[in-house]
Amino acid sequence: MKIKILVSVLLLALALPAAAEFRTVQRAYEVDLADMRLPQNEAGTISFKSCNDCEFQTTRVSGETVWILNGRSMSLARFRERIAGIEDRDKASVTVLHHVENDRISKVTVTLR
Repeated sequence: MKIKILVSVLLLALALPAAAEFRTVQRAYEVDLADMRLPQNEAGTISFKSCNDCEFQTTRVSGETVWILNGRSMSLARFRERIAGIEDRDKASVTVLHHVENDRISKVTVTLR
């Protein structure tokens, strides 16, 4: 019986360092479409508010940033064009993925309800 407990404790002790190795690679923000300012070009910046009372935060985008509208990937120019045509901005859900290590936005997804 003592051997089973000893083995269990040993296995738990070995698992602790593995749990400590987790780190955040990307952060996701769900924002309102009205609280997002799109970049003018692929090497620009995007600004958004992560909550109603928060200040705008500005982060760089790159040519590798993925722009998705209703599940379809498109260029930034096409994305801006399609977003500009949305009249009821309360019916749009926006998810912004921020890659923490390189401090760039990796994906912006807009889903119309």
